[in-house]
Amino acid sequence: MLKSVIIFIIIGLVIGWIFISPTLKNKRRYRIKQRPFPPLWNAIIENNLPIYLRLSPEERRRLQGHIQVFLVEKQFIGCRGLQVTEEMKLTIAAVACLLLLNERGEYFPKLHSILIYPTTYFVTQTVAIDNYIVEERRDARLGESWTKDQLILSWEQIQYDIHNLQDGHNVILHEFAHQLDQEDGKADGVPILPNKSDYPIWSKVMTAEYQQLCNDIQEGRETIINAYGATNPAEFFAVATETFFEKPQQLLENHQSLYNLLEDYYKLNPIY
Repeated sequence: MLKSVIIFIIIGLVIGWIFISPTLKNKRRYRIKQRPFPPLWNAIIENNLPIYLRLSPEERRRLQGHIQVFLVEKQFIGCRGLQVTEEMKLTIAAVACLLLLNERGEYFPKLHSILIYPTTYFVTQTVAIDNYIVEERRDARLGESWTKDQLILSWEQIQYDIHNLQDGHNVILHEFAHQLDQEDGKADGVPILPNKSDYPIWSKVMTAEYQQLCNDIQEGRETIINAYGATNPAEFFAVATETFFEKPQQLLENHQSLYNLLEDYYKLNPIY
C-alpha cells in the first residue's frame, strides 16, 4: 500500500513539473531580458552586425533580450585550442537571434552546445562507391548543424562573413536556419510554422523556387540564390535565408514570392 502511495506521489510530482516547467522557464527568461544590456556588447554588435543599426528601437530591444537569453542557455566550446572570447559569443548570438525576431518563443530548443573551430575543420566520412566497396574521405567544412545537441562553426569564416555582408553567404545564418528546420526532427526545408494553413503555401512557393533554382543551374543561368541551395530542400531553405538577409533587394526583385514568404516567416524586412 505504501509503495503504491509513493508511486502515485512521484507520478503526481512529475506531471506537476511538466505543467509548471514552461511557466518557470518563461519567467526566468523574462527576468534575463530585463537585465541592462552592457554598452560594450552594444558596440560589438554594432560593429559586427550592420543590420542592427537599421532595426527599429523596438526590434533592437527585443533582439537584445533574445541575445541575453541565448548567451545564458547555450554553451560555447572552443576547439583545437581556440579560446572563446566575448566577441565570438556575442557575434554568434546576435546573428542567430535575428532568426528569432518572429517571436516564436523558442530558442533553438534542441541545441545545447556551439563548437567553434579557429579555421576550416575536417571530418572523415565513409562513402559507398558501389555495393561492395566503401572508402573514407576527409571533407573540409566551415559549419555544420546536428539534429541533436550541437552546432559547429568556423571563426575564420564568421570573420570573413562579417566583412562581406552582401555576398549571400553567412555561415551563422545558414546553420541556424538548419536548426529551425530540424526542430521537428526532420531536415526537409520546412520549419515549424505558426498555423496549419501556412504549410500548403510554404510548400507551393518553396517547391516552385527550389525547382527553378535546379533548372537554372542545369541550364547554366546565373542565379541570385547560391547554387548550393539546389542540393536538396533543406539546403535550399538555409541558402534562401542567407540570401534574404544578405541580398534582400535582389531577392525581392527576382523572387518576390520567396521574399514575401520569408518576410512573413521571420517577421522582418531587411530592406531599409
